[in-house]
Amino acid sequence: MELPYDAVLCDFDGVIRHYDPGGLTDLERSCGLAEGGTMAIAMAPELLGPVTRGEITTGQWAASIVAELERRLGSAERAAALGRAFAEARVSLDEEVLGLLRLAQARVPVVLVTNATLQLEEDLRDLGLEHAFDEVVNSARVGAVKPERRIYEIAAERAGASAARCLFVDDRAENVEAARAAGMAGVLYRTVADLRGALAPLLDGDASPVP
Repeated sequence: MELPYDAVLCDFDGVIRHYDPGGLTDLERSCGLAEGGTMAIAMAPELLGPVTRGEITTGQWAASIVAELERRLGSAERAAALGRAFAEARVSLDEEVLGLLRLAQARVPVVLVTNATLQLEEDLRDLGLEHAFDEVVNSARVGAVKPERRIYEIAAERAGASAARCLFVDDRAENVEAARAAGMAGVLYRTVADLRGALAPLLDGDASPVP
């Protein structure tokens, strides 16, 4: 029976890797910053865009976050403390997600597609994931970021599959919609059940793909 997909393309942060704000949240409160404020600053397009395109280093991105925190808080000391807490936030891996991707990988290529920094390869090594994927499409290396169409085209090329034969998984709706616009099957990830359901046609041999 023909498989429903020829490749699985999967996001990293929010699907596989998860951040624990932990002490950062408490520090934000003590500094008079709204909970999640540091992350909101770090993810602002004007700060995040250059680092995810590989135009600046992770260190330069961190410095820009601290500078914006200092501007808002009026305290270099508090800004530096928040910057350190953000950089040192603990991460965890969803082993159930990784297990499902390994099962899929026994049948088709699994490609990591992520808006990341030039530090991604080091992060993957530190997490023991340097050989976990058939290909890694890092926005900072290819110069295109989700939801731009080019990054989906690159991912399909790396997978050796047509867009119409790719399953794309991401936790951001705009990225999933862009994948669908590029001709892929798209799954918006919220819980591991979403991934399990999306992969069921592939793992069970059911030829009914996700729309």
